[in-house]
Amino acid sequence: MIVLDKYRIPIKLWFKDINDLEHGALEQAINLANMPYAFKHIAIMPDSHEGYGMPIGGVLATENVIVPNAVGVDIGCGMNAVKTSIPVEDMTYSKVKEVMERAARKIPVGMNKHQEKVEKVWMPDPTTYHLPVKSIVKDNYESARYQLGTLGGGNHFIEMQAGSDGFVWLMLHSGSRRLGLDIGTFYNNQAKAMNAKWFNTAASNVDLAFLPVDETEQVYMNYLAEMNYAMDYAFHSRKKMMVELQHAVNQVFPNVEFPDEMINISHNFASLEKHFGKKVWVHRKGAVQAMENQLGIIPGSQGTASYITRGKGNRESFMSSSHGAGRVMSRKKARNELNLQSEMSKMEGIYNNMTTQASLDEAPSAYKNIDEVMDNQKDLVDIMVKLRPLGNLKG
Repeated sequence: MIVLDKYRIPIKLWFKDINDLEHGALEQAINLANMPYAFKHIAIMPDSHEGYGMPIGGVLATENVIVPNAVGVDIGCGMNAVKTSIPVEDMTYSKVKEVMERAARKIPVGMNKHQEKVEKVWMPDPTTYHLPVKSIVKDNYESARYQLGTLGGGNHFIEMQAGSDGFVWLMLHSGSRRLGLDIGTFYNNQAKAMNAKWFNTAASNVDLAFLPVDETEQVYMNYLAEMNYAMDYAFHSRKKMMVELQHAVNQVFPNVEFPDEMINISHNFASLEKHFGKKVWVHRKGAVQAMENQLGIIPGSQGTASYITRGKGNRESFMSSSHGAGRVMSRKKARNELNLQSEMSKMEGIYNNMTTQASLDEAPSAYKNIDEVMDNQKDLVDIMVKLRPLGNLKG
């Protein structure tokens, strides 16, 4: 861990070399550390890279304010994973291909959505969230039914994996689709408007506008209600996709069992937690909770290992860890500079849909070395199972 202590509060980085963190992400971390609402220190995870306002892989604790852009627009984005009873040696490439192709027929990817609305039973019940009268959730509830259970694009994925425990695993990474985007954008704009009203534009100028946690200000309560709904929506969406993926596996392996409960984690959210003797709002943007004994998921790129982890409850990271490998180059740079044939060779033996220059934004070389990332956070998590990719489907 590197500590930078020349700002209003320190920045603690889980890197061996400060040069491993891109300049833009470091500047964003400095902005966070100089915000008057930031508490104790800023924690930067080893997968960190530049984001919007706040670095991806950042953890911000605040007193008496919530920062919508420190959660981001893909609210509740996260991963789930399920262990199967299938021995790794029984899973051939042709069977992986069959499972993934069956799953792809049921799970829309990229910009695609369902042709018909999903049953309401899959949707979180809006009446239980104390939503405002004029609510983004209420206004978008019916359209959101078309997108629940869909993968989306970017770094979202469906993957089959060979576990170091000898069994095949299933993993999904997805978010809250358009619903989360609309909520995040609306309340970030609300925060900017409120900050301007108080003649306080410093936070807004670096995309870190805040909502005061004050009973006289209804906006923060509205944001919390809608954020929590989006988080549950994202979870229900992953759960539905996992059911479809399990069904696809069952069609190829009729006697398959799923012996353990699904592991589910989110990495774009804010929650009220107690740290260093105070109740604070912990914002994790591209970081996951890693409380003591808490199971977690840390994926690599589509060509490298992923991990099932157990948290160590390290207080210095606000009990957090990385959410993945983290990007080492932008999507545009990856598409322009990486060689398609070279990247495809790194995926040899892994079923995937990386077949064009445009798909290189998610190539293995666009990401950091996951083994180095894991080595840098040995004080945050223990590795329980190492997972080798067998098949990967992206949007």
